[in-house]
Amino acid sequence: MRGIFAQTLFQSNMNILICDDDKEIVRAISIYLENEGYQVFKAYNGIEAIDLIRDHVIHLITMDIMMPKMNGITATIKIRQDNMIPLIMLSAKSDDYDKILGLNIGADEYMAKPFNPLELVARVKSQLRKYTTFGSLEVSSYVLQTGGLMIDDEQKVITVDKQEVHLTPVQYKILKLLTANPGRPHLDK
Repeated sequence: MRGIFAQTLFQSNMNILICDDDKEIVRAISIYLENEGYQVFKAYNGIEAIDLIRDHVIHLITMDIMMPKMNGITATIKIRQDNMIPLIMLSAKSDDYDKILGLNIGADEYMAKPFNPLELVARVKSQLRKYTTFGSLEVSSYVLQTGGLMIDDEQKVITVDKQEVHLTPVQYKILKLLTANPGRPHLDK
């Protein structure tokens, strides 16, 4: 139970950028990722993707290759100049040459369209696991929520049924510890 609870908390803090000029594909991918608890940002060309990355903390990108204004290859090259965010390239191009090019310019994965959305979700989780375990992502804050209780650890705010509750620092730490570890005894010797 604790692992599932922690994973859900972790996912709810993960921002994923979907970049594809096909609005239906963006919508469909968004539904699957949001159902997994991820926050989704949408871009419809490489320029929009780069702007979103500059303005928001993004933890993973899905990038189409063929788009107007700025294609996915150019966008990936520009993104890689400053960021090592996991990037999954999605493309209707399925030739070996296209896959090799995508991987060589900085994509971490390459999936040919059409693809199974559940496989994409699995690959997103896999890339985020690698990024958080071996990469440079630091998760500094999160929101714990159970029932009507919500603890925003970044703001150090506690609400119960949307009403703010004030606690001492010690009370806050105890409540946070117990909420993050449901059903687990905490006995110090």
